[in-house]
Order: sequence, then C-alpha cells, then structure tokens
Amino acid sequence: MSTPPVTAPGTGLSDRAYRRRWATLGVLSLSLVLIGMDTTVLNTALPTMQRDLSASASELQWIIDAYTLAFAGLLLTAGAWGDKYGRKVALVLGLIVFGGASVWGATADTAGSVIAARAVMGAGGALIMPSTLSILIDVFRDPAERKRAIGVWSAMAGIGIAGGPALGGWLLEHFWWGSALMINVPIVGVTLGLGLWLVPESRDRRSPRLDLVGAGLSVVGLVTLVWSLIEAPERGWTDAVPLGGMALAAVVLVAFVLWERRHPAPMLPIELFRNRRFSIPALSITLVFFAMMAAAFFLSVYLQTVLGYTPLEAGLRILPLAVGLIVGGPTAMAVAQRVGERWPTVLGLVLLAVSFWIYAGTTVDSAYAPRGLGATMLLGFGMAFAMGPATESVMGSVPRAKAGVGSAVNDAVRQVGGALGIAVLISVLNSVYSAEIDDSAVNLPGAAAHAAQDSIQGAYAVAQDLPEAPAGRLVAAADSAFVEAMTVTVVVAAVVVLAGALLALVAMPDRGKVPDADADADDGDAADGDEPGAIAAADGDAGRNGGPMR
Repeated sequence: MSTPPVTAPGTGLSDRAYRRRWATLGVLSLSLVLIGMDTTVLNTALPTMQRDLSASASELQWIIDAYTLAFAGLLLTAGAWGDKYGRKVALVLGLIVFGGASVWGATADTAGSVIAARAVMGAGGALIMPSTLSILIDVFRDPAERKRAIGVWSAMAGIGIAGGPALGGWLLEHFWWGSALMINVPIVGVTLGLGLWLVPESRDRRSPRLDLVGAGLSVVGLVTLVWSLIEAPERGWTDAVPLGGMALAAVVLVAFVLWERRHPAPMLPIELFRNRRFSIPALSITLVFFAMMAAAFFLSVYLQTVLGYTPLEAGLRILPLAVGLIVGGPTAMAVAQRVGERWPTVLGLVLLAVSFWIYAGTTVDSAYAPRGLGATMLLGFGMAFAMGPATESVMGSVPRAKAGVGSAVNDAVRQVGGALGIAVLISVLNSVYSAEIDDSAVNLPGAAAHAAQDSIQGAYAVAQDLPEAPAGRLVAAADSAFVEAMTVTVVVAAVVVLAGALLALVAMPDRGKVPDADADADDGDAADGDEPGAIAAADGDAGRNGGPMR
C-alpha cells in the first residue's frame, strides 16, 4: 500500500512542491527570459545573415515573422493541451522542441531552412509560455505570495526582450550569426535539468477530450490575423491581400466564438470576457505590447543609424529598460497588494505615455543621456507597473484548473498587441518619414529616390554612392525626417496608451471574489504527483483574486 503524499497545511500542495515553490519560480523565470530574448536577439544579426545566406529582404522578414506566427497561432491550443495532459509535460516538451530547433536554425545554410526552424521554435515557445504562468498559479496558492511571484514573472517576461539586442550585438562581434540561436542550447539544458527536478506536475483532471474544432479555428484565426498585420505595412493598408486576410480572420474568429459558446466543454470559456476583471486587464496588456514592440524597433534604428552606435552599444543603451522592469515589477505588486490591481495598472499605462512624451522631445542633436536614458528606464518601469497587476487580475478571474487556457489568453493578447503595434506604429513611422524626406530625395534618380524615401537605412545606402556634399545633405535630411517621424509615432502611441489608462480607470473593478468554479475544479487539479489540491481562499486577501464568471 503506497504512502499518501505529505501535504503542506492549508495549501493543497505536497510538502515538497510547497518548499520548492520559489525555486520553481526561478525555473519558470529562466524559461521566460529565453522566450523573450529570442524575440529580439536575432535583429542585430539580420544584415550578416543576409550576406552569408544570400537572403532576400522578404526572407529576412520571414526569419522573424515565422516565429511570431507559429507562437501566436498555437498559444490557445497549447494552453488547453497543458491543462489536460500536464503543464510540466508541456514545459519540458516545449524546451526540447525549442532547443532542437535552435540547433537546426544555427547550423542551417539556407534562408528557407532558418525560416522553417524559426517556425518550429515558435511552436516550442507556444508550449513553454502558457505553462510558466499556469504552473506559477498552481504552486503559489497564497494570494499575497502569488502577487509577488507574478511581479517577478512579469519583469522576467520583458527582461529577455530588453537584453536580446545587447546579447545579439556581443555575440555578433565575437562569433558567427548562428551563435544568436545556439546560445539558446545551454540555457535550455540548464532550464530542462532544473525543471525536471524542481517543477511539480499539475493538470485539470476533469478536462474532457480536446476541442479539436475549436483548436483548429483558433489556430487559423490567430495565424491569419497576425499574418495580415505583418503584411499590411509592406503591402499597404488598402491592399486586397491584408484586407482580405483581416476579413478572413474576423470570420474565423467569430466562428470560433460561436462554436465555443455552443460546445458543452469549450476550450476557451467565452463567458470569461464578460468579466471586466478579465477583459479590461487583457486589453491593458495588449496596449503595453502594442507600444513596447514598436518602441523596441524604432529605438534600435534611432540608436544605430541616427546616433551611430554599434549593435552592441545600441543594445547596452536599451538595457535600462530591464532595470525599470526589475524595479517596477515587485513594486507594482506590493502596491496592488494594498490597493488592488486597478490603480497600479492605470499608473503603469500613464507612465508608458509619459515615457513616450519624453521621447517626443528628441532632436537630431540630442544625446542619449539624460533624455533617452530616463525615458527608456521609465518605459520599463511603466511596463512592469501595468503588466504585473493586469496579469494578476486576468489569472485571478480564471479557475485554477483552467490556468493554462487563461495563461494562453494572457500570452495571445501580448502577441496580437505586439504585431498590431509594429503594424500600425511602424506604418505611421514610415509614412511620416517618406513625406518628410520627399523634397530632399526628389533630385535623385528614380531607383535611388525610391530607396531613400523607403527607409532611413535605404537613404544611408544611397548616400554611400554619392559625392561627399550631396551624401552629407541626404544623410542629414534622412536623420531629420526619421526623428520627425519618430516624434509623431510616439505621440500616437502615447495617445493610444492614455486612452487605455482612462478605460482601465473607469471600467476595471478594484477587487472581486474567487471564481466559484475554483472550488469545483480543485478536486481535479493536482500538483506534484497528482495529489488533490485546494485553493487557499480563506484569508482576508482572497477577495482580490478575481471576479466571478458570470
């Protein structure tokens, strides 16, 4: 007769899982840094990859976009799969897939092979990302501890993104372009080893068979939507291809909603979105990534092209974003512990807008410090203040047995927000740039004029073939046009984020009660060897966990 597992009093967790909960958070954080880093580490290597792989501009774009498409499209399905078959299993499988595809991509000798490897890496990332947050929710049953853990989780989710350019620049100075992918392998190895040892298993035992129709509709809808947003800036927003893609995505996603509403055991309970403690914070997270991904793009171009820094130097100047995240994450959750999640979420969005207003004062002659340094650090601080409390509100509104799906929604809105931000804000940037430099490029030959008007990098390339005086005038005009375009772009971003802050202020409830479904689902939610668990909702802070599913 087997001995029943020892359970930590009042938590429903095994004693071993309870004692190792902070070490488990370390493993989850390392996984997040890996995923975030991979989003940006390749950007500095693209020119070298173009030369070594004889890649076209379109192929370079797809080296980045293939990862985003697979990642975003599979998130909901991967989250539901983890809930049913085990979140630790999903994490381990995702790390193996991610590490193997990294080796494939790093050793590839054609652009097509790299694109395929990046798509497989995106699939691995889709298994990793939701499992990290759902495992966190399972092992941190105490509401106060969970808030602190989510603060760390939110900070780590952005630190990899902020550190990627610096790491990519350093690797490129010392090794070949494939090192930007091969660096994933030792990180995966350490994370995998620690994860197998430290991370407890959990799943929703009551989960029925996977909703394959819903899964298929979600994959097609999300992939089509993100693909259309990626294509729109290049083809034009009025082009039939992106417009048709967006229309198709809308039809498929509406079909997904209708199917899920009628399905007896939906993959994603649509009723969640009626809960303002779920939907409003999810929108806030979307807006954070809407602003952040576009900011990461134009800051890299501004630092390397206008200010003339090397990729490594530019990456180091983006690192203060990580400092803001590290300081802001725990601070935001400490504030949320006292006043609820609404006010820190609103403050975070306002701080994001303020950081953009500071960037708006940049001129061609501006030095990086103090304006750029202060704005970048404030950007990270605002992100952390908005993301952590908003994530806590989203996850507190979801029954713990469905933590994987809740986490997947949280991650999906990040991806859609980032794709939308790049599509919309970079379209604004390019449009204003082209209009501002138009007069300066008009005296150039047709192909050269088109290249100079297309991007600041194109103008610099054209200038290399001109005599010194006209080359200097073109570079100066391109710098001025880009800074003017960046100013308009950050103002647009600030206005959008402020609108989100106002909506959160008006519509986001401060507190709610634990979802009733938690009590029912708990018998089927198991941790560390599948022993039954029970959420600790009896203390005075339980009312902050989330709103009821209505």
